[in-house]
This record gives sequence, structure tokens and C-alpha cells, in this order.
Amino acid sequence: MSRVVRARSTLDLIFICANFSSSVANHPTNLLTSQPPKTFKMVKTKKSGDTLSSRLALVMKSGKVTMGTKSTMKTLRSGKAKLVLISGNCPPLRKSELEYYAMLAKTPVHHFNGNNIELGTACGKLFRCSAMAILDAGDSDILSRDA
Repeated sequence: MSRVVRARSTLDLIFICANFSSSVANHPTNLLTSQPPKTFKMVKTKKSGDTLSSRLALVMKSGKVTMGTKSTMKTLRSGKAKLVLISGNCPPLRKSELEYYAMLAKTPVHHFNGNNIELGTACGKLFRCSAMAILDAGDSDILSRDA
């Protein structure tokens, strides 16, 4: 039943795709249209107040950090960093460079789920931060729980 159709132009390709999708949707053995749509219940999860953002805020108040890629590299080279946080949208070359220096210094690295704007906001700053190093955790348990 399958046919091989060769498209000569972009319009031919669009026409072929439109015909194919309509024939698949109308086919009697199509399982997608024969079943009613599923509904999902929203399950409320219990949020713990001890998130990474709250621990970062405590580190910023009571501990010592360096923010920025250059200063993070300096603290890694000097061996003073205890933990390195890298934002999710840090450029790959810079990220691999930070990971390499952290591996040499035997420092744990945590990849922050948010982007650099969210990492800066979590630190209580009004600017972006793509990398930061924690030198002293202060009253926070961010080092023991590995972020």
C-alpha cells in the first residue's frame, strides 16, 4: 500500500505531506483517533522550603562567594573554591573549561537548571551570572548536600 512519491519542488512536498497526513488521520486502523483523549489529574507535590535558591540566598548572606567566569577560574586555580555553580545557558567552551579546572582542583560542579538571569536572581543580584564559586558556605548546608 505504500507509495514512493518524488517531490520536484517545495510546493509539491507540502502538497504530498498534507495529503499523507489527511490519509493517515482518516485511516480506519488509526489508533490515535479511535481512542478518546486522556485526562490527567494535577497532583500537588509538597514543596520543601530547602531548595537550591533558598540555600544560595543563605550562602550569599552568611558565606563567601565569587561571581563571574573570570573570578571563578581564579579561585579554581588557587584551590580556594569548594563548589562551582554553572548556569544552564553557559557557552559550551566556557563550561568545559570550568569543568576541567574544577576536575584538576577536585572541586564539585553543579549545573544550575535555570539560565544565567535566574542564577543571578537566585543570588539576590540584579545582573546575570553564568558561573560562580562558593568559597565558604557559611550557615548553609549547600556543600554537604551537593547542591
